Amino acid sequence: MNLILLGPPGAGKGTQAKILTKKYEIPQISTGDMLRLAVNEQTPMGIKAKEFMDAGALVTDEVVVGIVEERLAKTDCVNGFILDGFPRTVKQADALKHMLQSFGKSVDHVISIAVDQEELLGRISGRRTCRNCGRGFHLLFDPPRTAGKCDECGGELYQRDDDSAETMRKRLAVYEEQTAPLISYYAKESLLRTIDGIGSIENIQQSLLCAIEGSKDDHP
Repeated sequence: MNLILLGPPGAGKGTQAKILTKKYEIPQISTGDMLRLAVNEQTPMGIKAKEFMDAGALVTDEVVVGIVEERLAKTDCVNGFILDGFPRTVKQADALKHMLQSFGKSVDHVISIAVDQEELLGRISGRRTCRNCGRGFHLLFDPPRTAGKCDECGGELYQRDDDSAETMRKRLAVYEEQTAPLISYYAKESLLRTIDGIGSIENIQQSLLCAIEGSKDDHP
């Protein structure tokens, strides 16, 4: 099964992907993981990516697509994969489609996890991280026993810059501009299923599984 998870920052894609990985025994592949792996392994595309990263520039579509191709060619993807964070644009989606065709494969399911902006802001802005051990907390969903202190080591909890409401609004604006058009793209391909991303992890997971199993019935 070849699956793409779509959704704005904070929608819970990574959490759900980890659960699906265990159920279907296929790897979760995120853009960040792919970049780090390619750089560490010094693959041809990894070397190119490092040049952009060292210069403080965004890695180009050409290099990102090349890194995805290198990753999907690995043996652990033979039975499928879960893409989390790729594609980010329609251009990348076109490139992925042609790439998979060259492998004799195609995307089976695209699941969009929908969460409204206020809910996302609440999720992200409530995150806190320990300066000492790096453990994460949430002021609403997983608060520390003592305000401002880590349960594990007693270290100071702080809010990362990229978890602030201001930064989150900017990230959501970028998502709406670049990535949201993918919803229309995959709807036209008759691959898209949308689920509600508000609720418990278990309830969202059940909705996700129903969307996948239902789309299997639609696409024999």
